[in-house]
Amino acid sequence: MLVRDFNKTISDIVRFDYRTADVFKKHGIDYNVANGRLLETCASQNLDYNSILEELEAATRTIVISNSLHFSEWKISFLVDYVINVHHAYMHMAMPALDNSLASFVETYKNKYPGTKKAFFLFGELSVLLRAHSRHEEEIIFPYIRQIESTHQRRETYGNLFVRTLRKPLSNIEKEHDVIITILKEIQALTNNYTCQFNACADQSAIYHKLEEFHNDMLQHTYLEDQILFPKAIGMEKELLQL
Repeated sequence: MLVRDFNKTISDIVRFDYRTADVFKKHGIDYNVANGRLLETCASQNLDYNSILEELEAATRTIVISNSLHFSEWKISFLVDYVINVHHAYMHMAMPALDNSLASFVETYKNKYPGTKKAFFLFGELSVLLRAHSRHEEEIIFPYIRQIESTHQRRETYGNLFVRTLRKPLSNIEKEHDVIITILKEIQALTNNYTCQFNACADQSAIYHKLEEFHNDMLQHTYLEDQILFPKAIGMEKELLQL
């Protein structure tokens, strides 16, 4: 995003790139009613223009992960680290902010956008499920998978005694993934595929984009686990049982 485009009002900056909303919110700038440009708004509110500009540029910096990466060739331990440090970290950072933003939005616009009330309720349910789900993975599933990989690499003869079999717990995890994706699809439908109404306020635009970002991240998150990580671990278990 070209934050240095001073011909845009603050409201338009947020509509153009939803990631700027949190910066304005942090500094007490109401981007829904801020029709002034960045420089004049900072001057009128006695804010450090250059500091805020730096924050906006940092917030809108895009890091692209190539689609040509072969996730299936990554070692299991690296896949686990990637899921925890990228997807779980993002999830735990995004959920509280989205919960708060949705609560505030629903309270302000419950009559204008009635569908968002149900979306807010569903996202609350989803947050509770994801917190428990990720904790179970990080405390039980992932440590066991790391042990499986370590035992498999050393080709230890007692490996078959170590195996506790992942099939049942992973089956439960995958069922939870199905519930997670179903809830996200319900939210997607309630928000008209995260599409704002014509002339929607900047707040709605920011929230819908954040929900869409969360949805897309969760799709990749569950794909990496269900299609790559877990099958790899089960394959190693099978080989250990044959030692």
